[in-house]
Amino acid sequence: MDTHHTVFDTLIVGGGPGGLSAAIYLRRFTRNVALVDKGNSRLGWIPVSHNYPGFPDGINGKLLLDQLRCQLGRYGGHVIPGEITNLRIEDGLFVGDCVSPEGDLTTMRAHTVLLATGVADAGMPVERWDEAVASGAVRLCPVCDGFDVIDKRIAVATSEVNPVGHALFMRTFSTDVLLFERADESAVNEDEARQLAAANVRHISSPLAGVTLTDDLKPVLHTRDGEDYQCDVFYPMLGQTARSNLAALLGAETAECDTLVVDDHCRTSVPGLYAIGDVTRGLNQIAVATGQAAIAATTIHNTLPWALRTGATAPA
Repeated sequence: MDTHHTVFDTLIVGGGPGGLSAAIYLRRFTRNVALVDKGNSRLGWIPVSHNYPGFPDGINGKLLLDQLRCQLGRYGGHVIPGEITNLRIEDGLFVGDCVSPEGDLTTMRAHTVLLATGVADAGMPVERWDEAVASGAVRLCPVCDGFDVIDKRIAVATSEVNPVGHALFMRTFSTDVLLFERADESAVNEDEARQLAAANVRHISSPLAGVTLTDDLKPVLHTRDGEDYQCDVFYPMLGQTARSNLAALLGAETAECDTLVVDDHCRTSVPGLYAIGDVTRGLNQIAVATGQAAIAATTIHNTLPWALRTGATAPA
């Protein structure tokens, strides 16, 4: 397809579960869609998700992505490898600059844009990160898999926005929960310290210096005072910043951690610009992203001029 001269109904940026689901809906609405993805969806980190509906035995994150891409292909859609590096409005159309993996630049134009760009995680000194995540020694989402670590020895790091909330949440699943500081200055105030004590969560005040793995893939947390703490699973609670820079170029309203503010139909403050999934303000869950995808795609379809059929045979 000549993307430079085509005006798409929708340009979707991001090929995670939200972006792919939106593309599937829009293609089933017979809309002309371009989906651009640079290939680093956080879903690919998940060894097995047990809380996504319809998979009683769980599903691997990469496999779920593959199945969504395959489903999109059934309706004539596909993922365009690349990165949208700039987004602007010219003559009433959205214009995006797309850089391919080889470094080639193309320009895409569309009536609407849907951002499913997710978040960027802050770093954490965890040895053998990929292996740790793949084995379940390091986990990223208490809401997603707290049930899977019932009665384990659980370590949690403080987060900037909610320092003690995740540790208290994990007490739902285990009696052995430790909360570690990630910075020299404690993130826990006196009231929060009382909450931890009341819940019998052990607060380690010396900041984390790093995390290593034992031979049998158990996390060992090392603190600045020279102490070591072995556990079964570690939740680093990585700091996150929403990948909302493209929307910011157009003046879209943002909230904490650069998340995008959207209405009940996933519309940003910029007309024609939509956003779904982790890049928006709300609960970061696969099911939420796919639900928002259905809402946004249907709204986009109903907002654009109707594409009336001309008597062509419907697909079997």
